[in-house]
Formats: sequence, C-alpha cells, structure tokens
Amino acid sequence: MEKIVEQGLLYDFYGELLTGHQRQIYEDVVLNDLSLSEIAQEQGISRQGVHDLIRRCDRTLQAYESKLHLIEKFGRVKDTVAQIESRSSEEEVRRLARQILEEL
Repeated sequence: MEKIVEQGLLYDFYGELLTGHQRQIYEDVVLNDLSLSEIAQEQGISRQGVHDLIRRCDRTLQAYESKLHLIEKFGRVKDTVAQIESRSSEEEVRRLARQILEEL
C-alpha cells in the first residue's frame, strides 16, 4: 500500500488517539500536504522536530493497528460485501450490499 494512503487510513481509524498537537501536525503533513519546513515555521519548532513527531505518530498508529487490526477487518468486510453484491441475483440483496459499501 502506498505510504500516504496507509497514513491516511491509520489516521482515519486511530487519529483521535493522538494528542491535539500530534493530530494537528500529522494532519498538516498527511492531509494538507504541507512541507516539514512550512509546519516547522508555523509551529515554531525545528524541521527535525516535525520529522521526529511524524515518525513517532506513524509508529504509534502502526502499533494500534497491530494490536486492534481494525483496518484489516474493515478491508475484509468491504471485500466480502463487494463479493455478495457481485454474486447476488436478487436486486434487494444487491441494493443492501451497495448501501453497506457506501457506509463503509
């Protein structure tokens, strides 16, 4: 999986478990695509400090996933529902499968 996509998924599932400061900086890097230098200047910290914080957040979010497996489970459920939708001949089942996929 591409790193930025993985970071986005990890943030979506576990971002609320980061501190407010960590969330703000992580969002700026991952979601807002700001450079480390831009964030460092905005936050009044060094570029290295931003880099270290991002690495620490990545490790923290990965640790949550390795313990809870929510992203892995989400992917399996999504794949299973997609299979149900593609194999079902009954329109109501297909409609419900599409509805579940949209909500995921």
